[in-house]
Amino acid sequence: MNTRETVAFRIRQLCGERNLTPNGISNIAGIPQATVKSILNGESKNPGIVTIKKLCDGFDITLGEFFSTPEFDGLEQEIK
Repeated sequence: MNTRETVAFRIRQLCGERNLTPNGISNIAGIPQATVKSILNGESKNPGIVTIKKLCDGFDITLGEFFSTPEFDGLEQEIK
């Protein structure tokens, strides 16, 4: 997985844990449904940290908790 795919995976994982739909978290987090959809479908090239922070607030977790997963820890460096 690349970083974008890992972000989408994490959002889906958190939605599943909290029994939320993508539309549900978009409403809670105050983010347009189209934005969440574009992240989950891989259409968003670079989901911004402000968007990720709003999602974290909606999930009631910190940014650290969002990114502290084996999936993120296992990502290869993307610097080339």
